[in-house]
Amino acid sequence: MRKAAIANDTRFSVIDETDDYIVVCKPAPLKVHPGSPDGVETLYDGLKGLLAFEIANGGQVSIVNRLDRETSGLTLVAKTAAAARRFGLAMQNRFVSKTYLAIVHGWPDWEQITERGPILRKGEVAASPIWVKQIVHSAGTPCETSFRVIERRILGHKHFSLIEASPHTGRMHQIRVHLAHLGHPIVGDKLYGEDENCYLDFMARGWTADLQRRLILKRQALHSSALWFHDDPILRWESPLPGDLAAFWDGERE
Repeated sequence: MRKAAIANDTRFSVIDETDDYIVVCKPAPLKVHPGSPDGVETLYDGLKGLLAFEIANGGQVSIVNRLDRETSGLTLVAKTAAAARRFGLAMQNRFVSKTYLAIVHGWPDWEQITERGPILRKGEVAASPIWVKQIVHSAGTPCETSFRVIERRILGHKHFSLIEASPHTGRMHQIRVHLAHLGHPIVGDKLYGEDENCYLDFMARGWTADLQRRLILKRQALHSSALWFHDDPILRWESPLPGDLAAFWDGERE
C-alpha cells in the first residue's frame, strides 16, 4: 500500500511571540511531528529552522497542543524548559481552554449541546479495518465536548452548519468522534464521515476525483480557532477560518 499523496503546505504563520513562547497557525495538511521515514517536512522542522538562534543558545522547541495533520489552527510552542513546564502543568490541570470551528453535514435540531459519550478504539470491541478509528462506547474513557451552532447554510442544495466545539477533555479525535456520533460528521473527514472507505481509498490511491465527489473537501473542515489560559489574560489567541474553509462556507469550491 503506497503513501497517499497530497500537497504539504508548510507555510505556517506566526501569531504571537515572546522570549518564552511562539504561537503559530498551522495549515492543513502539515504534520506536527516527524513520525515516518518519508522525509516530509513537518511543523517541528519548520520551527527548528525559525528558532535556530534560540536553540543554539539553550532554547528548545516544545509543542504544547498537537493538532491532527488535516486540522488547521493555533499551535502553542514553548521556547524554554521553564515555559514548557508551566504550559504542560496548565494543560494537565485543565487551566487551558480551546475552541474549534467545524463545518458539518446537516442542520442540528439543537442550538447547544454537550456530548459526554465515552470513547475507545473501535478495534477493542469490534472488527475494524482501520486501527486508529475511535467510537463512542460505554466501555470507553469518559469524554466531554460542548457544541454550539453558529450558523446554518444551504450550499449546492445541501445543508451544512458552522459549529463551535469546546473540548473539556483530550481524547484522540474527540471532536470528530462526538460530532459523527451526533449525526453531523465534519465535511471532508475521511475517517469519521459517512463512509470510512474514503480513508482506505485515500491511503491506497491518494486524492482522486471520486473522493472529491464523496468528501467535497480535501481535508476535514476543522480549525483550532481560540486558545487561552484561565490565569493569565495576556495568554489568549484567536484565529478565523482559514482561506480554504472560508471559501467553502462562502459557497466557493476548490
